[in-house]
Amino acid sequence: MIKVPLTVRGAELLKEELQRLKSVERPSVIEAIAEARSHGDLSENAEYDAAKERQGFVEGRIAELEGKISNALIVNPAELDADGRVVFGATVELMDLESEENVTYQIVGDDEADIKVCKVSVNSPIARALIGKEAGDVAEVVAPGGIREYEVLDVKYI
Repeated sequence: MIKVPLTVRGAELLKEELQRLKSVERPSVIEAIAEARSHGDLSENAEYDAAKERQGFVEGRIAELEGKISNALIVNPAELDADGRVVFGATVELMDLESEENVTYQIVGDDEADIKVCKVSVNSPIARALIGKEAGDVAEVVAPGGIREYEVLDVKYI
């Protein structure tokens, strides 16, 4: 089985979601199914059908999370010694050479990626262009609007 990289924080978030699903959602769905069953004929019981559908979703998500957690390779960026190079988990400060705007991204696993909080997937075009670069290097990123160039200003492992 292929190990999937996750940051320490990403692994914590998956474990928190798994715990919530098992301790809150699963009992709630079981209760909803029991309530719907008490109403009699299940063949025309929309509440029962909805509860069973919800149960399928919750159980599927639990199985998915358990699989992801068991196959995770947890990377703590603070423990990395990458000689200033951009690697998984690194936080990278960049300057867009066209607009001269600075941006900062952390390179994370697919499950943790959220551009709104400046976390980009290790599989994204920008992360792939940055991996292996160090401060002073220029990365060319193939974007939908064409090639963009970013200068690496700083690389941190926090």
